[in-house]
Amino acid sequence: MGEIRIVAVVDAPSFGVVPACADAAFDHRTCDYWENAVGGSRAHRPSWLVAGGGAPEQGRRPARVNPFAEASDEAAGAIAAAPADWIAAAAPPATVRNPFLEQGPADPFAENPFVPTPQGSNPFAPGGGAAPRTSGRASSRQGGPDLPSDLPRKLGLLSRGLRVFGTYARVLLVDDRPAVYAQFGPLSAYPRAQRVRALYRQLPDAPLPAVITCVASTPEARSGGLALRLVSDVCDELARRGFSAVEAYPEAGSLPDATSAATAGFWVAAGFEVAVDDERFPVVRREL
Repeated sequence: MGEIRIVAVVDAPSFGVVPACADAAFDHRTCDYWENAVGGSRAHRPSWLVAGGGAPEQGRRPARVNPFAEASDEAAGAIAAAPADWIAAAAPPATVRNPFLEQGPADPFAENPFVPTPQGSNPFAPGGGAAPRTSGRASSRQGGPDLPSDLPRKLGLLSRGLRVFGTYARVLLVDDRPAVYAQFGPLSAYPRAQRVRALYRQLPDAPLPAVITCVASTPEARSGGLALRLVSDVCDELARRGFSAVEAYPEAGSLPDATSAATAGFWVAAGFEVAVDDERFPVVRREL
């Protein structure tokens, strides 16, 4: 086996080493399946690979959807196709402010007890020792490179937590050739994971886990233990970021090339335990 190196996906060059899926109909670089619980897709979408690509097309405002009715395919499509500015306008503000109190600009990341404390910060120092932030551009929580606003859509999704959480993806390379890809992050970053998790009341409510939504090897890299090695690295990193547990949500019975969530057996080999033994959507969990 050649030289193994693991890189964090934090900018355009590192995004460029994300490997292709074994099935050409799918693409890690254009997948928003876990980030979009209603209209997300794993499909290969070439328009998403260019800077600023993947934004919803502007068009007629979708019909009103009854939030109390069962979701239909038509309604789901209308929501998925809604232009981003309409969705943003309908969303609640990031923070709720009291207009009668004197306070500075709203900061959705300030004093958030659910965000792991950045490494090296001193909570007893003036200002709480918070990691520096920038406005207008996303920057690494540990002083990484600034990112422009017109990113490819998937890179933009992976970059959402750089200022607070850190990278959401890593790639394992062998002799500088991409071999394994993993996507992970806080539960709050992945609405579909939240939806799956909500089905099972037996899962602990606190502390909320981090999640690994995707781990996938190239066909040439399979059966060599490389995916297990990358998962181990991701779990170590999540522990350093302050998480006490991590979960994954494999799809039982799926073909290897049709899922990126692996199998329950794979996760058990990676040190996870089966927390919910569902015949279709089991849940695996590892304490960190």
